[in-house]
Amino acid sequence: MAASLNKAPNYRQDRLRQLRAFCFTAEAGSISRAAERLDVTQPSVSLQVQALERDLGITLFERRGPRIRLTPDGEALYAEAHKLVESIDGLAGRFAEGNRPLDSGRLDIGAGESSTLYLLPPTLERFMDQHPNVQVRLHHLSVGELMDALRQDQVDFAVGAILDMPDELRYRAIYSYGLSLITPPDHPLARRDVITMRDLAGQDYIIPPKNMTTWRLINLVFQQHAVRYRVRLEVGSWEAVKRYVGLGFGIAIVSNVCLAEDYPGIVVRSLPEVFPKRTYGAMSRHGRFLSPQARRFLEMMRPDFFEPETDSASHRRARGETPGFIAADGVDAV
Repeated sequence: MAASLNKAPNYRQDRLRQLRAFCFTAEAGSISRAAERLDVTQPSVSLQVQALERDLGITLFERRGPRIRLTPDGEALYAEAHKLVESIDGLAGRFAEGNRPLDSGRLDIGAGESSTLYLLPPTLERFMDQHPNVQVRLHHLSVGELMDALRQDQVDFAVGAILDMPDELRYRAIYSYGLSLITPPDHPLARRDVITMRDLAGQDYIIPPKNMTTWRLINLVFQQHAVRYRVRLEVGSWEAVKRYVGLGFGIAIVSNVCLAEDYPGIVVRSLPEVFPKRTYGAMSRHGRFLSPQARRFLEMMRPDFFEPETDSASHRRARGETPGFIAADGVDAV
């Protein structure tokens, strides 16, 4: 009995290290990347995970090539353990931030082009008016740069649209926007009330950089419907796309997020329903403690941001639907 009592504190300490190593590995999908986040060696992480597997009598990961994936037992344990690890790791930050006034400190936000230009300005204006002493830094980053900035805690959170969400990051959608076709006023499609997939084939398109999320989605729809098209011009931003469409270089498909204001020289037409809505939301690293400033900003963007999602909302999101988000026309998107 005495021996077991003496071991209890070490056991609890070891179990926390084991769970932390397991959760970080599950989120990163890699022993090496988990070791980088924990600032320990790869063998140390491997030993912690192996010890946890021995203690519980289960297998937590299966290897598929260079990556590892959770087994069903691993998924069940992660669902139980990651909130515990995040809560314990965030204790010091919660107490430190709890004693710091909201109207001070710094807020670092990462954002892609669409979010920087069209989504964030109204919320930024409200936040900065209400909290003038908070130093806000807006980092305009590409998708890859956003992921790196989140992993390295260079930003509190990021706002943008992404198709492939890494396991170590969490995402909550805030806005939903459809896609539209834009043409010069004298283009034949500008006079069409209804645009079909056949109409879109064989046209000259102006596109943003091909690694942008919205264009990847558009290209995927074209591939699924065997629509052939020509890239007449590739330019660096949505504003440049609209400008060159207006100059008559070609047509383009753009997210309605960049059509909030009238733009001279272009005609906007609705697209077939096969083009899905794009969601824009906030991303943060699992285990990242959000400061009161960050939480306040996110609540300004979406008042129920930190409320648990209902089962029906989770199921709709799993099917790719976006319930209850703010759409381009100001009504709820379904």
